[in-house]
Amino acid sequence: MRALRRCFILPLYLASLAVMALLVIPVIVYYQDYRTSLNGTTNINFTDYCKVAVDGRNQNLKDSVLPYMVLDVTYTLCFLDMSKIADIGILTGTALFWWIGLVLVTLHLWKLNVHRIQRTQDLFIRRLYEGAFIEQSLLLNTRFDIHTKETIRKLRYFEPVMVYLCATMWHETYEEMMNIIISIFRLDKYRPKEDPKINDFTFEAQIYFDDAFEHVEESRHLNEYAKNLVQVIQEVYGIFKNAEQKFFRKKQQVPDQKIIQTPYGGRLIVNMPQGNNIVVHFKDKEHIRHKKRWSQIMYLYYLLGWKLMTKYYIRCQRGEDEQELKKQAQKEKHNTYILALDGDTDFQPASVMLLIDRLRIYPRVGAACGRIHPTGSGPAVWFQKFEYALSHWLQKTAEHVIGCVLCSPGCFSLFRAEALMDDNVMKTYSTKSTEARHYIQYDQGEDRWLCTLLLKQGWRVEYNAASDAHTNAPMDFKELYHQRRRWGASTMANMVDLLGSTKIISKRNPSISKPFMFYQFFGIISAILAPATICLLIAGSLTFVLNINSAAALVISVIPPAIYLGLCFKLKSDTQITIAAILGVCYAFLMLLVTISIIGSMVKAKTILTPSSILIISMSIIYIITAAIHPQEFHLLFYSFPYIICIPSAYLLLTIYSMVNMNNVSWGTRETKPAAGTAPPPALTPQMKTQKAKGIFRQLFSWVKCCKNFSQGIQVDQLSGSQDNTAQEPEQLEAENTIVENITITEAEQGQLKRNIQSGWIEKLQSLSSDLTFQEDSLDQEEKKFWEELQKKYLEPLPDDKEKQKKMANELRELRNKVNFVFFMLNAFWLVATFILQLFSDTLSIKIPKLNIQFQKTGDDIQIDPIAFMFILGFAVSVVIQFLAMLYHRIHTLIHYVAIVDTEPKATKKLEKQKSCLQGKRHSSSSNADSSYNSMEDFETEDSDVESEVTRKPHEEDVV
Repeated sequence: MRALRRCFILPLYLASLAVMALLVIPVIVYYQDYRTSLNGTTNINFTDYCKVAVDGRNQNLKDSVLPYMVLDVTYTLCFLDMSKIADIGILTGTALFWWIGLVLVTLHLWKLNVHRIQRTQDLFIRRLYEGAFIEQSLLLNTRFDIHTKETIRKLRYFEPVMVYLCATMWHETYEEMMNIIISIFRLDKYRPKEDPKINDFTFEAQIYFDDAFEHVEESRHLNEYAKNLVQVIQEVYGIFKNAEQKFFRKKQQVPDQKIIQTPYGGRLIVNMPQGNNIVVHFKDKEHIRHKKRWSQIMYLYYLLGWKLMTKYYIRCQRGEDEQELKKQAQKEKHNTYILALDGDTDFQPASVMLLIDRLRIYPRVGAACGRIHPTGSGPAVWFQKFEYALSHWLQKTAEHVIGCVLCSPGCFSLFRAEALMDDNVMKTYSTKSTEARHYIQYDQGEDRWLCTLLLKQGWRVEYNAASDAHTNAPMDFKELYHQRRRWGASTMANMVDLLGSTKIISKRNPSISKPFMFYQFFGIISAILAPATICLLIAGSLTFVLNINSAAALVISVIPPAIYLGLCFKLKSDTQITIAAILGVCYAFLMLLVTISIIGSMVKAKTILTPSSILIISMSIIYIITAAIHPQEFHLLFYSFPYIICIPSAYLLLTIYSMVNMNNVSWGTRETKPAAGTAPPPALTPQMKTQKAKGIFRQLFSWVKCCKNFSQGIQVDQLSGSQDNTAQEPEQLEAENTIVENITITEAEQGQLKRNIQSGWIEKLQSLSSDLTFQEDSLDQEEKKFWEELQKKYLEPLPDDKEKQKKMANELRELRNKVNFVFFMLNAFWLVATFILQLFSDTLSIKIPKLNIQFQKTGDDIQIDPIAFMFILGFAVSVVIQFLAMLYHRIHTLIHYVAIVDTEPKATKKLEKQKSCLQGKRHSSSSNADSSYNSMEDFETEDSDVESEVTRKPHEEDVV
């Protein structure tokens, strides 16, 4: 509401006064100037001035229009004598009373209740405005009451929504886990479940921890990464709990947290201080399929299938109205969102609210992503900072404006449940890779493939530039190459899929048109020809610096990447990256030479009006303006220097490495090798697991029966050692006591022992917990049956079939060879065509007269290759399109940001009290949490704001 007054009503009132002043003041100034020009020879009043200067003015417009406009306004005021105070008073009073009348007529706007990003047709009676009187038109055209019964019934975003925060984890570090857990607890403080002051959305955090168990003495226990997560949760829980003032006024008892044995591993349920839950799913890869995409499939079916739809199925079985149940289910699907997160994402609650806005306002938006900021240090991160900035500033904004975003990153994106449950989305996403291309498109970039499925079904994907999130970027050169190897292959596979379905998608998806797909086609062609373009760029600098023939310079520039290409087919991946690092350093120095040669060529030619010079200068200006329009990110412009010198490494060497290693479908990042001397786990075939279980049962019961006669004080869980050592114990015990031979084991005893073995990790975790108490609980039988069926249908661990793996490796290698042949042949054609044009430049080149800075012909001509000119022209057009789209998107981002500034609860910081509360509480290892907590906002409303929010009706809230 305050944003409406401050950014709409008040500026329009002041604009009306300013316009009147701008109309009258120039009249007085021109009148006084005319009197001064007479040098006192004639005493002329305003009426005489009208007769001489106004009536006798020249009607032909020349030069500036302003003097003619001033004289026209003077003509309308000729009935007054502006030299008399009385007449000036009449004019001023008339204008003042007119302005007061405008204020009184539009006084109702000060109490108008407007929702964030209100639709234009809901704000104004007429969708057009009067250009001559734009301020008065906007004020008088605004509706008296926006909240009619009809609009309230139509607008769905008044209803509260359910948001599931779904994070996937694997081998995150302690600090990375701290980032996301603090973000979740921060959101818990921002939207408390207990005694909520604003009921616009509720949330639940779900963490899916991949490969969380390890073999420890013939049983399964949580590994170090999973234990670190539990420790981080305990530590952050204590920080946020102790920061509450109520906690010190009245000592509150921390509730017991639940820990449950599940068919897929285990589950930990933590109730946060404000009532919201964190549910951690520990996955055991012996029981359920691992890797990120399968974790996403796991939570999609669990949250959308079990938690959302099961209750409607049960009610339908009870005989309730089927049509009414369908309407309720459809409504809940539309208002249920899933926020996909990585295990190291750091975000603020306001960023989540901005994404929720996009899905609430526009019902056909299936997903929305925010601005991702890479964090870390080192040259690799410096390069990525500017690369991410350019990608978000220009590329994503252009896709959002002229079409829709093609990839919503999995580290911070909000998805609508209705879109995910659409035909051929979630079910197709659950498809197991059976062909070589599936491994590349499905598993190497799962977020891009999910967006491809959404786009094919007609859903729109959007980008919000004000929704910021931070994630750790690869700081190591090797890890960066592994990451981009996955991304490059996945991007190309999904783009080819979309371009091949252009006709169908353009008909089904209203946000995607054929011109937009042509824009994407030009983009992928530019990416394919990037290696050849870099070679041409280097050849041009060699021509200028060494003063050699351009054709010879082109041959020299092609030799190093050609040698590296051949070596990549023969050497191991790590060796390829090492060679790329050495060449990258050499190319970095060469790029300095290229930059100097471009400037030198401009000085030598004594002109900047060549196509290449104009392109470079224009792009520099565009980047500077773009950074200036993003003032909070302007400092990223300083990272443009490492970005420029790393261009050959990123677009030449990295492209070659990605293409040659396309057949490598491993994840590549966060992978850890087993410690030296540790034995690998046994094969995971069902037969071996059954045999192993029977052996363990037989050995354990033999040991228990014997030890009952031998000693009553020894417990079953004291048995330890390897499988080989355990296998020798029955022989030793048999020599001591012959009763073992007559042992009979009932099924009930077998089941009890199996539960004891599986629950060993629970007892271990309970013993490790200090601040929180983990109470063991059991899983509902219906839910247990659901998990067993889901595992059997979609998530059963894949068998270790060596023959099939070998066959798939051969198919991937064949696919790699075919794609590489086409890819590098296109680059070769581009280089050969340029080489031929340079050989016959006198006859096949375009000649343009050279102009100096004063736009005068110098008598010389500039020779341009036709193909290179068309490519430069196309690239320049795409950059201009991106720049204009960025300006348009930036305006809408500003509107959205202004709308949220005063509609969210104000923050009151109590840092001094919090610091005293936290002294002695935090461990030295949680330095990251200290800095994050000290910088976070305390999202408690002021007393006045709280009172106004509580007394306000639900549909009259300023917030979403």
